[in-house]
Amino acid sequence: MGRRGLLAISWLAPIALIVAWETSAQFGWVSPQVLPAPSKVVRTAYRLATSGTLLTDLGVSLLRAATGFAIGGSIAFTLGVLVGFSRLAEALIDRSIQMIRAIPFLALLPLVIVWFGVGEGEKIFLVSLGVTFPIYINTTLGIRQVDPKLLELGRVQGLSRIQLIRRIILPGALPSILTGVRYSLATAWLALVVAETIGAQSGIGFLAMDAREFLRTDVVVLTIVIYALIGVVADAIARLLERRLLAWHPNYASTAR
Repeated sequence: MGRRGLLAISWLAPIALIVAWETSAQFGWVSPQVLPAPSKVVRTAYRLATSGTLLTDLGVSLLRAATGFAIGGSIAFTLGVLVGFSRLAEALIDRSIQMIRAIPFLALLPLVIVWFGVGEGEKIFLVSLGVTFPIYINTTLGIRQVDPKLLELGRVQGLSRIQLIRRIILPGALPSILTGVRYSLATAWLALVVAETIGAQSGIGFLAMDAREFLRTDVVVLTIVIYALIGVVADAIARLLERRLLAWHPNYASTAR
């Protein structure tokens, strides 16, 4: 079966769920206050989009997520490379990072608010923190798991240390690094949801919290759907990067065609 056929099959379950949801709402099996019909959620989305509210809040959340991802991802990749290549760096850095990684976002939130207040700094910091760990761990593991035989072959061919890193180690670690990117994209939105529930004046999280105060279940469901769609799009982008950057890899060659 081709890729298009598999893609169509992957959407069967979500479509069936939406049809069942709409049917249940239309026949009154589910209260609108508990779970509004998909058609009502769509009408709410259209109304908020035409008024400009939805697009503004979505843009704010995307900017926060992108900024936090860029900052956290850069730091994580740098630290991962250092620890991956140096046992001394691992001794100095890794234990502290693993201890911080074990702390839940909600436990850190009061301290982050003391540091940054409830402005943009708090939200970007939490996203950066959430993004850091998947990329750091997978970058380190990717570098450590490069086949020693390839390194030995490179040395026999007379490659310098820089050439070994550029032509063998980093390409060999790339599948693991991209896996970390996929995980971090999901974590970025999780961190942003937590951050936008505290003191936000804009963003998708603020839209959900504001709707909760007025018992607007349709708006709350809409924000959940938006988060889900953004997650699907982000994962699709990550998969596209894998297909393009790993077309040379035997495990990805078939998906790159």
